[in-house]
Amino acid sequence: MSQSAIRKTFAPVKKLLPAWLSNPIRNSLTAVLTPILYSVRTGHFRSSLKMAAVSRHGEPIPWYTYSSLDFLSARNYTGKTILEFGGGQSTLWWSARANHVVTFEGKKDWYDRMASSLPANVELHYVEKTVPITDGAQVAQILSTKPIARYDVIVIDGLTRSQLIDIACERLAPDGIILCDNSEGYGIYEGFKDKGLDRVDFFGNAPGVVLPHCTSLYFKSTSFVFSPSIPINLPN
Repeated sequence: MSQSAIRKTFAPVKKLLPAWLSNPIRNSLTAVLTPILYSVRTGHFRSSLKMAAVSRHGEPIPWYTYSSLDFLSARNYTGKTILEFGGGQSTLWWSARANHVVTFEGKKDWYDRMASSLPANVELHYVEKTVPITDGAQVAQILSTKPIARYDVIVIDGLTRSQLIDIACERLAPDGIILCDNSEGYGIYEGFKDKGLDRVDFFGNAPGVVLPHCTSLYFKSTSFVFSPSIPINLPN
C-alpha cells in the first residue's frame, strides 16, 4: 500500500471525526501498520517463512541490510564486473544486473548447491577453508589467472573476511565500491581504517533476520554509485 493510498483511505475518517478522536485512531493504526507494511514491502515476512533472502515477489536478494539494498537497487550495473567473497542469493541478484560475476565460496555444501543453478555470466570457485591465511592465498592465486584486473563492485561477505581486505583494495576499480556485510565485526573497521577509502554505513534489518546489523560501502570520491545524476526515488 502506497503512502498516497493510506492518506486517501484515512481522509474520510479525519473529516468525519473530531481531532481528539481521529488522532488516536490514526496514531494507533500507524503503530500497527508501519511494521507490517515494512515487512511486506521489503520481503522480510516472506523471507522469514521461506528461510531465504527474497523480495516480496519471491525473487532472490542479497542478505544485506534493507537500507543498503534500497541504495544499491537504484544504481545501474550494466557492463559492470562483480567480485564476491561469499555467494548465495546475492550472486543471483548481481548476475541479473551486471555483466560478469566472479564468486568465491568456502562452504562445500553451499558451493555444490549453488553450482547447479547459476547463470552463464557467473564464475563460481570453491576455496577450501583450513587456516585463515590460506583463504587469501587461494583467492589471490585464482584471481591472478583471470583476465579482469579490477572490479567495479567487490563484496566481502564470506570466507575469512579480514584476510581479503588487502586483495579487495588491490582489485578495486578507480570508481568502484567495496561492500562489506556485517561490517560491525570480522575486523572490517580495523582492516580498512588506514586504506584511504571513504565509508558509508547502512544500519538496519536484513531479510528474515530479527536483529539489526550494518552493511558498509568503502569507496573513492570518483565512485559511480554516488553520481549526482542518479534520481532520488522511494523504494518500490
